[in-house]
Amino acid sequence: MSGPPTARLPRSRRSLRTRLLVAFVVPLVVVLGLVGIASVTALRSELLSQVDTRLDAVSDRSRDYSAQPGDALPPKPPYDGDEEGEPGGLGARGQGEGTLVATVVDGVCTSSGVLGAKGQTVALTTAQKAALVDLPVGGEPVTADLGGDLGEYRLVAGTAPNGDVLVNGLPLGGTADAVRRLVAVELVVGLIALAAAALAAVLVIRRTLRPLDRVAATATRVSELPLATGEVQLAERVPPEDTDPRTEVGQVGTALNRMLDHVEGSLAARQESETQVRQFVADASHELRTPLASIRGYAELVRRQRAEVPGDVGHAMRRVESEALRMSELVEELLLLARLDAGRELTTEEVDLTALVVDAVSDAHAAGPAHRWQVDLPDAPVLVPGDPARVHQVLANLLANVRSHTPDGTTATTRLRAEGGWAVLQVVDDGPGIPAALRPHVFERFARGDASRSRTAGSTGLGLAIVHAVVSAHGGTVEVASEPGRTAFTVRLPHASEG
Repeated sequence: MSGPPTARLPRSRRSLRTRLLVAFVVPLVVVLGLVGIASVTALRSELLSQVDTRLDAVSDRSRDYSAQPGDALPPKPPYDGDEEGEPGGLGARGQGEGTLVATVVDGVCTSSGVLGAKGQTVALTTAQKAALVDLPVGGEPVTADLGGDLGEYRLVAGTAPNGDVLVNGLPLGGTADAVRRLVAVELVVGLIALAAAALAAVLVIRRTLRPLDRVAATATRVSELPLATGEVQLAERVPPEDTDPRTEVGQVGTALNRMLDHVEGSLAARQESETQVRQFVADASHELRTPLASIRGYAELVRRQRAEVPGDVGHAMRRVESEALRMSELVEELLLLARLDAGRELTTEEVDLTALVVDAVSDAHAAGPAHRWQVDLPDAPVLVPGDPARVHQVLANLLANVRSHTPDGTTATTRLRAEGGWAVLQVVDDGPGIPAALRPHVFERFARGDASRSRTAGSTGLGLAIVHAVVSAHGGTVEVASEPGRTAFTVRLPHASEG
Protein backbone atom coordinates (compact mmCIF):
# COMPACT_ATOMS: atom_id res chain seq x y z
CA MET A 1 0.00 0.00 0.00
CA SER A 2 1.22 3.43 -0.79
CA GLY A 3 1.63 5.81 2.08
CA PRO A 4 -0.14 9.14 2.48
CA PRO A 5 0.83 11.83 -0.03
CA THR A 6 3.77 13.91 1.03
CA ALA A 7 2.75 17.45 1.92
CA ARG A 8 4.32 20.01 -0.38
CA LEU A 9 6.32 22.66 1.38
CA PRO A 10 4.99 26.17 0.82
CA ARG A 11 7.13 28.28 -1.44
CA SER A 12 8.84 31.29 0.02
CA ARG A 13 6.74 34.42 -0.25
CA ARG A 14 9.71 36.71 0.25
CA SER A 15 10.76 38.95 -2.60
CA LEU A 16 13.81 38.24 -4.73
CA ARG A 17 15.57 41.24 -3.17
CA THR A 18 15.01 39.85 0.31
CA ARG A 19 16.19 36.38 -0.64
CA LEU A 20 19.34 37.73 -2.29
CA LEU A 21 20.05 39.93 0.71
CA VAL A 22 19.56 37.00 3.08
CA ALA A 23 21.73 34.78 0.87
CA PHE A 24 24.50 37.40 1.11
CA VAL A 25 24.19 38.44 4.76
CA VAL A 26 23.69 35.03 6.39
CA PRO A 27 26.95 33.50 5.05
CA LEU A 28 28.74 36.72 5.98
CA VAL A 29 27.43 36.45 9.54
CA VAL A 30 28.53 32.81 9.68
CA VAL A 31 32.01 33.66 8.35
CA LEU A 32 32.41 36.55 10.79
CA GLY A 33 31.29 34.31 13.63
CA LEU A 34 33.70 31.55 12.67
CA VAL A 35 36.56 34.02 12.29
CA GLY A 36 35.74 35.54 15.68
CA ILE A 37 35.59 32.15 17.40
CA ALA A 38 38.85 31.04 15.76
CA SER A 39 40.66 34.26 16.68
CA VAL A 40 39.44 34.19 20.28
CA THR A 41 40.37 30.53 20.62
CA ALA A 42 43.81 31.15 19.12
CA LEU A 43 44.45 34.16 21.36
CA ARG A 44 43.36 32.32 24.49
CA SER A 45 45.51 29.35 23.57
CA GLU A 46 48.53 31.59 22.95
CA LEU A 47 48.02 33.49 26.20
CA LEU A 48 47.64 30.23 28.15
CA SER A 49 50.83 28.98 26.55
CA GLN A 50 52.64 32.09 27.73
CA VAL A 51 51.18 31.69 31.22
CA ASP A 52 52.31 28.04 31.26
CA THR A 53 55.83 29.11 30.31
CA ARG A 54 55.90 31.62 33.13
CA LEU A 55 54.38 29.00 35.44
CA ASP A 56 57.25 26.63 34.69
CA ALA A 57 59.69 29.37 35.75
CA VAL A 58 57.67 29.98 38.93
CA SER A 59 57.76 26.24 39.75
CA ASP A 60 61.51 26.10 39.21
CA ARG A 61 62.08 29.09 41.48
CA SER A 62 59.82 27.65 44.18
CA ARG A 63 61.56 24.27 43.98
CA ASP A 64 65.00 25.85 44.14
CA TYR A 65 63.91 28.05 47.04
CA SER A 66 62.65 25.10 49.07
CA ALA A 67 65.90 23.15 48.40
CA GLN A 68 68.19 25.87 49.81
CA PRO A 69 69.38 25.68 53.46
CA GLY A 70 67.52 27.95 55.83
CA ASP A 71 70.39 30.39 56.47
CA ALA A 72 70.86 30.97 52.75
CA LEU A 73 67.22 31.84 52.10
CA PRO A 74 66.31 35.48 51.38
CA PRO A 75 63.95 37.22 53.76
CA LYS A 76 60.37 35.95 53.62
CA PRO A 77 57.55 38.37 52.74
CA PRO A 78 55.25 39.45 55.57
CA TYR A 79 52.51 36.89 56.15
CA ASP A 80 48.93 37.79 57.16
CA GLY A 81 48.01 34.25 58.24
CA ASP A 82 49.19 31.90 60.96
CA GLU A 83 52.96 31.47 61.25
CA GLU A 84 52.51 27.71 61.16
CA GLY A 85 51.01 27.99 57.67
CA GLU A 86 53.66 30.32 56.26
CA PRO A 87 54.13 29.37 52.55
CA GLY A 88 57.50 28.60 51.07
CA GLY A 89 58.68 29.69 47.65
CA LEU A 90 57.04 33.11 47.63
CA GLY A 91 60.27 34.63 48.88
CA ALA A 92 62.22 33.42 45.84
CA ARG A 93 63.69 36.16 43.71
CA GLY A 94 61.68 36.86 40.54
CA GLN A 95 58.27 35.85 41.86
CA GLY A 96 55.69 38.33 40.64
CA GLU A 97 52.42 39.73 41.94
CA GLY A 98 49.65 37.16 42.10
CA THR A 99 52.00 34.17 42.30
CA LEU A 100 50.46 31.31 44.30
CA VAL A 101 52.57 28.81 46.23
CA ALA A 102 51.26 26.01 48.45
CA THR A 103 52.68 22.89 50.10
CA VAL A 104 50.55 19.73 50.45
CA VAL A 105 51.63 16.98 52.83
CA ASP A 106 49.62 13.76 53.06
CA GLY A 107 46.61 15.39 51.45
CA VAL A 108 46.67 18.40 53.77
CA CYS A 109 47.61 21.90 52.68
CA THR A 110 50.24 22.81 55.29
CA SER A 111 51.21 26.17 53.86
CA SER A 112 49.81 28.41 51.14
CA GLY A 113 49.68 32.01 50.06
CA VAL A 114 49.51 34.49 47.21
CA LEU A 115 52.03 37.26 46.67
CA GLY A 116 50.27 40.61 47.01
CA ALA A 117 50.79 43.90 45.20
CA LYS A 118 53.00 45.29 47.98
CA GLY A 119 55.02 42.12 48.43
CA GLN A 120 52.92 40.77 51.28
CA THR A 121 51.62 37.23 51.43
CA VAL A 122 47.81 36.86 51.24
CA ALA A 123 46.43 33.75 52.91
CA LEU A 124 44.00 31.42 51.16
CA THR A 125 40.61 30.42 52.47
CA THR A 126 39.76 26.88 53.49
CA ALA A 127 37.77 26.31 50.26
CA GLN A 128 40.66 27.59 48.16
CA LYS A 129 43.06 25.30 49.96
CA ALA A 130 40.76 22.35 49.38
CA ALA A 131 40.83 23.07 45.64
CA LEU A 132 44.62 22.78 45.66
CA VAL A 133 44.71 19.40 47.41
CA ASP A 134 43.03 17.48 44.56
CA LEU A 135 45.46 18.61 41.82
CA PRO A 136 47.23 15.75 39.97
CA VAL A 137 50.94 15.66 40.82
CA GLY A 138 53.30 15.89 37.86
CA GLY A 139 50.50 16.51 35.38
CA GLU A 140 49.87 19.29 32.91
CA PRO A 141 48.82 22.71 34.18
CA VAL A 142 45.09 23.04 34.80
CA THR A 143 42.72 25.98 35.07
CA ALA A 144 40.70 26.33 38.27
CA ASP A 145 38.36 28.99 39.58
CA LEU A 146 39.45 29.71 43.17
CA GLY A 147 36.66 32.21 43.70
CA GLY A 148 36.79 35.25 45.95
CA ASP A 149 39.23 37.94 44.87
CA LEU A 150 41.53 35.45 43.11
CA GLY A 151 39.29 34.26 40.27
CA GLU A 152 40.73 31.86 37.70
CA TYR A 153 44.26 30.51 38.18
CA ARG A 154 46.57 28.35 36.14
CA LEU A 155 47.85 25.70 38.56
CA VAL A 156 50.43 22.94 38.45
CA ALA A 157 51.47 20.45 41.18
CA GLY A 158 54.96 18.98 41.42
CA THR A 159 57.22 17.20 43.94
CA ALA A 160 59.57 19.27 46.06
CA PRO A 161 63.12 18.00 46.88
CA ASN A 162 61.94 17.01 50.35
CA GLY A 163 59.13 14.85 48.92
CA ASP A 164 56.27 17.22 49.66
CA VAL A 165 53.78 18.29 46.96
CA LEU A 166 54.53 21.79 45.80
CA VAL A 167 51.64 23.66 44.10
CA ASN A 168 52.34 26.79 42.05
CA GLY A 169 49.94 29.02 40.22
CA LEU A 170 49.56 32.25 38.21
CA PRO A 171 46.40 34.35 37.79
CA LEU A 172 44.49 34.32 34.48
CA GLY A 173 42.84 37.70 35.00
CA GLY A 174 45.04 39.36 32.37
CA THR A 175 44.30 36.59 29.90
CA ALA A 176 40.54 36.90 30.49
CA ASP A 177 40.71 40.68 30.11
CA ALA A 178 42.59 40.37 26.82
CA VAL A 179 40.05 37.86 25.51
CA ARG A 180 37.15 40.06 26.56
CA ARG A 181 38.70 43.08 24.83
CA LEU A 182 39.17 41.04 21.67
CA VAL A 183 35.55 39.84 21.78
CA ALA A 184 34.31 43.42 22.26
CA VAL A 185 36.45 44.68 19.37
CA GLU A 186 35.30 41.85 17.13
CA LEU A 187 31.63 42.50 17.96
CA VAL A 188 31.88 46.22 17.26
CA VAL A 189 33.96 45.86 14.11
CA GLY A 190 31.87 42.89 12.96
CA LEU A 191 28.59 44.76 13.37
CA ILE A 192 29.97 47.79 11.53
CA ALA A 193 31.32 45.57 8.76
CA LEU A 194 28.04 43.66 8.59
CA ALA A 195 26.00 46.87 8.37
CA ALA A 196 28.30 48.27 5.68
CA ALA A 197 28.18 45.01 3.72
CA ALA A 198 24.37 44.82 4.01
CA LEU A 199 24.04 48.42 2.81
CA ALA A 200 26.37 47.74 -0.10
CA ALA A 201 24.42 44.57 -0.92
CA VAL A 202 21.12 46.48 -0.89
CA LEU A 203 22.51 49.12 -3.25
CA VAL A 204 24.03 46.54 -5.59
CA ILE A 205 20.89 44.36 -5.61
CA ARG A 206 18.65 47.39 -6.19
CA ARG A 207 20.79 48.58 -9.07
CA THR A 208 21.07 45.10 -10.53
CA LEU A 209 17.31 44.45 -10.36
CA ARG A 210 16.30 47.89 -11.61
CA PRO A 211 16.00 46.59 -15.22
CA LEU A 212 13.75 43.80 -13.93
CA ASP A 213 11.54 46.47 -12.33
CA ARG A 214 11.24 48.18 -15.71
CA VAL A 215 10.32 44.87 -17.35
CA ALA A 216 7.69 44.27 -14.66
CA ALA A 217 6.35 47.81 -15.15
CA THR A 218 5.97 47.15 -18.87
CA ALA A 219 4.12 43.90 -18.19
CA THR A 220 1.87 45.71 -15.68
CA ARG A 221 0.98 48.42 -18.19
CA VAL A 222 0.15 45.78 -20.78
CA SER A 223 -2.04 43.91 -18.28
CA GLU A 224 -4.07 47.10 -17.73
CA LEU A 225 -4.86 47.56 -21.44
CA PRO A 226 -8.40 46.69 -22.63
CA LEU A 227 -7.74 43.56 -24.70
CA ALA A 228 -11.14 41.87 -24.55
CA THR A 229 -12.85 43.73 -27.39
CA GLY A 230 -12.16 46.17 -30.18
CA GLU A 231 -9.02 46.86 -32.13
CA VAL A 232 -5.96 46.38 -29.96
CA GLN A 233 -2.56 47.98 -30.42
CA LEU A 234 0.17 46.97 -28.01
CA ALA A 235 2.51 49.93 -28.13
CA GLU A 236 4.21 48.94 -24.87
CA ARG A 237 7.58 47.23 -25.21
CA VAL A 238 10.58 46.63 -22.97
CA PRO A 239 13.24 49.32 -23.65
CA PRO A 240 16.22 48.21 -25.79
CA GLU A 241 18.67 48.71 -22.91
CA ASP A 242 16.80 46.01 -20.97
CA THR A 243 16.83 43.40 -23.77
CA ASP A 244 20.53 42.50 -23.82
CA PRO A 245 20.56 38.71 -24.40
CA ARG A 246 23.89 38.44 -22.56
CA THR A 247 22.15 39.11 -19.23
CA GLU A 248 19.39 37.17 -17.50
CA VAL A 249 17.15 40.24 -17.20
CA GLY A 250 17.79 41.04 -20.86
CA GLN A 251 16.68 37.54 -21.81
CA VAL A 252 13.44 38.06 -19.85
CA GLY A 253 12.89 41.42 -21.58
CA THR A 254 13.54 39.93 -25.02
CA ALA A 255 11.15 37.05 -24.32
CA LEU A 256 8.47 39.50 -23.15
CA ASN A 257 8.83 41.60 -26.31
CA ARG A 258 8.52 38.49 -28.48
CA MET A 259 5.42 37.45 -26.55
CA LEU A 260 3.89 40.92 -26.97
CA ASP A 261 4.58 40.81 -30.70
CA HIS A 262 2.88 37.43 -30.91
CA VAL A 263 -0.09 38.59 -28.81
CA GLU A 264 -0.48 41.73 -30.88
CA GLY A 265 -0.47 39.74 -34.12
CA SER A 266 -2.96 37.24 -32.72
CA LEU A 267 -5.28 39.98 -31.49
CA ALA A 268 -5.07 41.75 -34.83
CA ALA A 269 -6.01 38.51 -36.61
CA ARG A 270 -8.87 37.96 -34.17
CA GLN A 271 -10.10 41.51 -34.65
CA GLU A 272 -10.01 41.13 -38.41
CA SER A 273 -11.97 37.88 -38.19
CA GLU A 274 -14.53 39.42 -35.83
CA THR A 275 -14.87 42.45 -38.09
CA GLN A 276 -15.58 40.19 -41.04
CA VAL A 277 -18.17 38.27 -39.02
CA ARG A 278 -19.86 41.49 -37.85
CA GLN A 279 -19.88 42.85 -41.36
CA PHE A 280 -21.37 39.61 -42.65
CA VAL A 281 -24.07 39.65 -39.96
CA ALA A 282 -24.86 43.29 -40.68
CA ASP A 283 -24.97 42.77 -44.42
CA ALA A 284 -27.00 39.57 -44.13
CA SER A 285 -29.44 41.20 -41.69
CA HIS A 286 -29.80 44.22 -43.92
CA GLU A 287 -30.38 42.07 -47.00
CA LEU A 288 -32.94 39.88 -45.21
CA ARG A 289 -35.12 42.82 -44.21
CA THR A 290 -36.56 43.32 -47.70
CA PRO A 291 -37.51 39.68 -48.48
CA LEU A 292 -38.96 39.26 -45.00
CA ALA A 293 -41.06 42.37 -45.45
CA SER A 294 -42.27 40.98 -48.76
CA ILE A 295 -43.14 37.63 -47.22
CA ARG A 296 -45.10 39.33 -44.48
CA GLY A 297 -46.91 41.52 -46.99
CA TYR A 298 -47.92 38.65 -49.26
CA ALA A 299 -48.96 36.49 -46.31
CA GLU A 300 -51.11 39.29 -44.91
CA LEU A 301 -52.64 39.88 -48.37
CA VAL A 302 -53.56 36.22 -48.75
CA ARG A 303 -54.88 36.04 -45.19
CA ARG A 304 -57.23 38.97 -45.77
CA GLN A 305 -58.82 37.28 -48.78
CA ARG A 306 -60.77 34.86 -46.60
CA ALA A 307 -63.59 34.20 -49.13
CA GLU A 308 -61.21 33.11 -51.84
CA VAL A 309 -58.74 31.14 -49.70
CA PRO A 310 -59.51 27.77 -48.08
CA GLY A 311 -59.36 27.67 -44.29
CA ASP A 312 -56.22 25.52 -44.09
CA VAL A 313 -54.42 27.81 -46.51
CA GLY A 314 -55.46 30.84 -44.44
CA HIS A 315 -54.13 29.18 -41.30
CA ALA A 316 -50.88 28.40 -43.07
CA MET A 317 -50.59 32.01 -44.20
CA ARG A 318 -51.14 33.22 -40.66
CA ARG A 319 -48.33 30.97 -39.48
CA VAL A 320 -46.08 32.21 -42.28
CA GLU A 321 -46.85 35.80 -41.32
CA SER A 322 -46.20 35.07 -37.61
CA GLU A 323 -42.85 33.39 -38.28
CA ALA A 324 -41.87 36.11 -40.73
CA LEU A 325 -42.62 38.69 -38.05
CA ARG A 326 -40.53 36.77 -35.55
CA MET A 327 -37.68 36.45 -38.03
CA SER A 328 -37.90 40.18 -38.76
CA GLU A 329 -37.48 40.91 -35.07
CA LEU A 330 -34.50 38.58 -34.93
CA VAL A 331 -32.94 40.25 -37.96
CA GLU A 332 -33.46 43.71 -36.46
CA GLU A 333 -31.86 42.61 -33.21
CA LEU A 334 -28.89 41.07 -35.00
CA LEU A 335 -28.48 44.22 -37.08
CA LEU A 336 -28.56 46.38 -33.94
CA LEU A 337 -25.95 44.21 -32.20
CA ALA A 338 -23.74 44.29 -35.29
CA ARG A 339 -23.92 48.08 -35.39
CA LEU A 340 -23.14 48.36 -31.69
CA ASP A 341 -20.21 45.93 -32.06
CA ALA A 342 -18.90 48.03 -34.92
CA GLY A 343 -18.77 50.99 -32.55
CA ARG A 344 -21.28 53.17 -34.35
CA GLU A 345 -22.09 56.19 -32.26
CA LEU A 346 -25.56 56.52 -30.80
CA THR A 347 -27.57 59.71 -30.97
CA THR A 348 -27.12 61.76 -27.83
CA GLU A 349 -29.81 63.96 -26.34
CA GLU A 350 -31.40 64.49 -22.98
CA VAL A 351 -33.48 61.49 -21.92
CA ASP A 352 -36.14 61.80 -19.21
CA LEU A 353 -35.90 58.41 -17.52
CA THR A 354 -38.92 59.10 -15.32
CA ALA A 355 -41.24 59.55 -18.29
CA LEU A 356 -39.58 56.63 -20.07
CA VAL A 357 -40.28 54.33 -17.08
CA VAL A 358 -43.93 55.35 -17.00
CA ASP A 359 -44.35 54.67 -20.72
CA ALA A 360 -42.49 51.35 -20.68
CA VAL A 361 -44.38 50.02 -17.66
CA SER A 362 -47.68 51.05 -19.25
CA ASP A 363 -46.75 49.13 -22.40
CA ALA A 364 -45.74 46.11 -20.30
CA HIS A 365 -49.08 46.22 -18.46
CA ALA A 366 -50.93 46.18 -21.75
CA ALA A 367 -48.82 43.30 -23.09
CA GLY A 368 -48.94 41.27 -19.86
CA PRO A 369 -52.11 42.02 -17.91
CA ALA A 370 -51.71 38.79 -15.90
CA HIS A 371 -48.65 40.29 -14.12
CA ARG A 372 -48.66 42.99 -11.47
CA TRP A 373 -46.62 46.02 -12.55
CA GLN A 374 -45.44 48.61 -10.04
CA VAL A 375 -43.22 51.70 -10.21
CA ASP A 376 -41.09 53.46 -7.59
CA LEU A 377 -40.09 56.88 -8.88
CA PRO A 378 -38.35 59.88 -7.26
CA ASP A 379 -40.09 63.22 -6.83
CA ALA A 380 -37.89 64.97 -9.40
CA PRO A 381 -37.33 63.74 -12.97
CA VAL A 382 -34.03 61.93 -13.59
CA LEU A 383 -32.25 63.04 -16.77
CA VAL A 384 -29.33 61.36 -18.59
CA PRO A 385 -27.64 62.00 -21.94
CA GLY A 386 -28.24 59.17 -24.39
CA ASP A 387 -30.22 57.69 -27.24
CA PRO A 388 -33.92 57.75 -26.22
CA ALA A 389 -34.92 54.85 -28.47
CA ARG A 390 -32.10 52.62 -27.31
CA VAL A 391 -32.58 53.43 -23.60
CA HIS A 392 -36.29 52.72 -24.02
CA GLN A 393 -35.36 49.41 -25.62
CA VAL A 394 -33.24 48.53 -22.57
CA LEU A 395 -36.16 48.93 -20.19
CA ALA A 396 -38.61 47.29 -22.61
CA ASN A 397 -36.36 44.23 -22.93
CA LEU A 398 -36.00 43.92 -19.15
CA LEU A 399 -39.78 44.09 -18.68
CA ALA A 400 -40.32 41.66 -21.55
CA ASN A 401 -37.86 39.31 -19.88
CA VAL A 402 -40.02 39.36 -16.73
CA ARG A 403 -43.18 38.82 -18.76
CA SER A 404 -41.69 35.90 -20.73
CA HIS A 405 -39.89 34.04 -17.96
CA THR A 406 -42.12 34.38 -14.88
CA PRO A 407 -45.57 32.88 -14.23
CA ASP A 408 -48.82 34.84 -14.15
CA GLY A 409 -49.36 36.81 -10.98
CA THR A 410 -45.69 37.74 -10.60
CA THR A 411 -45.10 41.25 -9.27
CA ALA A 412 -42.50 43.33 -11.10
CA THR A 413 -41.34 46.65 -9.63
CA THR A 414 -39.41 49.23 -11.62
CA ARG A 415 -37.35 51.58 -9.45
CA LEU A 416 -35.49 54.73 -10.45
CA ARG A 417 -33.18 56.96 -8.44
CA ALA A 418 -30.16 59.21 -8.82
CA GLU A 419 -27.01 58.44 -6.83
CA GLY A 420 -23.82 60.50 -7.05
CA GLY A 421 -24.16 61.44 -10.70
CA TRP A 422 -25.45 58.02 -11.73
CA ALA A 423 -28.98 57.05 -12.71
CA VAL A 424 -29.88 53.68 -11.16
CA LEU A 425 -32.67 51.84 -12.93
CA GLN A 426 -33.77 48.57 -11.35
CA VAL A 427 -36.34 45.93 -12.37
CA VAL A 428 -37.18 43.53 -9.55
CA ASP A 429 -39.59 40.58 -9.72
CA ASP A 430 -40.65 37.91 -7.22
CA GLY A 431 -40.55 35.07 -9.71
CA PRO A 432 -38.79 31.72 -9.38
CA GLY A 433 -35.36 33.20 -10.09
CA ILE A 434 -32.61 32.41 -12.56
CA PRO A 435 -30.86 29.03 -12.30
CA ALA A 436 -27.41 29.36 -10.75
CA ALA A 437 -25.71 27.76 -13.77
CA LEU A 438 -27.28 30.34 -16.10
CA ARG A 439 -26.57 33.53 -14.12
CA PRO A 440 -23.01 34.08 -15.42
CA HIS A 441 -24.29 33.78 -19.01
CA VAL A 442 -27.57 35.72 -19.00
CA PHE A 443 -26.08 38.63 -20.99
CA GLU A 444 -24.55 36.38 -23.63
CA ARG A 445 -26.15 36.08 -27.03
CA PHE A 446 -28.70 33.32 -27.55
CA ALA A 447 -28.62 32.44 -23.83
CA ARG A 448 -31.91 30.83 -22.80
CA GLY A 449 -33.25 29.59 -19.51
CA ASP A 450 -34.50 26.07 -18.89
CA ALA A 451 -38.10 24.97 -19.33
CA SER A 452 -38.96 25.68 -15.67
CA ARG A 453 -38.34 29.38 -16.27
CA SER A 454 -39.75 29.60 -19.80
CA ARG A 455 -43.45 30.33 -19.88
CA THR A 456 -43.87 30.83 -23.62
CA ALA A 457 -41.79 29.85 -26.63
CA GLY A 458 -40.37 32.21 -29.17
CA SER A 459 -37.54 33.94 -27.26
CA THR A 460 -34.57 34.77 -29.47
CA GLY A 461 -32.12 34.87 -26.58
CA LEU A 462 -30.88 38.31 -27.67
CA GLY A 463 -32.91 40.61 -25.41
CA LEU A 464 -30.49 40.76 -22.50
CA ALA A 465 -27.50 40.80 -24.87
CA ILE A 466 -28.96 43.97 -26.42
CA VAL A 467 -29.46 45.41 -22.91
CA HIS A 468 -25.81 44.82 -22.09
CA ALA A 469 -24.58 46.19 -25.44
CA VAL A 470 -26.72 49.36 -25.29
CA VAL A 471 -25.84 50.09 -21.64
CA SER A 472 -22.12 49.57 -22.36
CA ALA A 473 -22.37 51.89 -25.37
CA HIS A 474 -23.73 54.56 -23.00
CA GLY A 475 -20.77 54.03 -20.62
CA GLY A 476 -22.92 52.30 -17.99
CA THR A 477 -23.13 48.91 -16.33
CA VAL A 478 -25.81 46.26 -15.89
CA GLU A 479 -25.85 43.56 -13.22
CA VAL A 480 -28.16 40.77 -12.14
CA ALA A 481 -28.76 39.27 -8.70
CA SER A 482 -31.16 36.36 -8.42
CA GLU A 483 -32.45 33.89 -5.89
CA PRO A 484 -35.77 32.08 -5.58
CA GLY A 485 -38.41 34.73 -4.96
CA ARG A 486 -36.32 37.73 -6.05
CA THR A 487 -34.54 38.63 -9.27
CA ALA A 488 -33.12 42.14 -9.74
CA PHE A 489 -31.59 43.65 -12.89
CA THR A 490 -29.72 46.89 -12.06
CA VAL A 491 -28.73 49.36 -14.78
CA ARG A 492 -26.41 52.29 -14.01
CA LEU A 493 -26.08 55.18 -16.47
CA PRO A 494 -23.54 58.00 -15.95
CA HIS A 495 -23.91 61.80 -15.98
CA ALA A 496 -27.37 61.78 -14.40
CA SER A 497 -29.06 64.92 -13.12
CA GLU A 498 -32.38 65.77 -11.54
CA GLY A 499 -34.69 68.16 -13.37
